[in-house]
Amino acid sequence: MRLDKFLKVSRVIKRRTVAASAADAGRVTVNGRLSKPGHQIKEGDVIEVAFGESVLKFRVLRVSETVRKEEADSMYEIINE
Repeated sequence: MRLDKFLKVSRVIKRRTVAASAADAGRVTVNGRLSKPGHQIKEGDVIEVAFGESVLKFRVLRVSETVRKEEADSMYEIINE
């Protein structure tokens, strides 16, 4: 699944266009590397998203094309370091 679509489906970022522009602006890394919106996400990847001053770091647990709102947070686990 594409990075921008995963961020939208998992509800980390509300809209796919916003997720794509965040990746294009260099605010998203996958496994420590800057990534483009089309980067293919797989289970086990570690994603970091910079939201201004704060950074959200999480591991992908499940990749699914569609998911219910209540189950969206089961697609990833937040990593605290």
